[in-house]
Amino acid sequence: MVKKKKTPLRKCIATNEMKPKKDLIRIVRNKDGDIFVDETGKQNGRGAYVSRDVSAIEQARKSGALNRQFKTDVDQALYDKLIVVARGSDHDV
Repeated sequence: MVKKKKTPLRKCIATNEMKPKKDLIRIVRNKDGDIFVDETGKQNGRGAYVSRDVSAIEQARKSGALNRQFKTDVDQALYDKLIVVARGSDHDV
């Protein structure tokens, strides 16, 4: 009998839902304090995850979830980048 491989789950900071890691977008703050979207999921630094859904990204923007997670002010351009990444992934699904 073949064992089924576990899929890693992560929590979306906007919706607080546990989802498979591949269904989320990772945002990273590195040691230098730079905050950016990690499309590979393997960059070094403190990571936070948000759903690949435009409404979840807007919810994170309104609630300041990334600001709380990283304990710093997050540039609004990062949210725009997240929306572009989320919309780009809709074609793959």
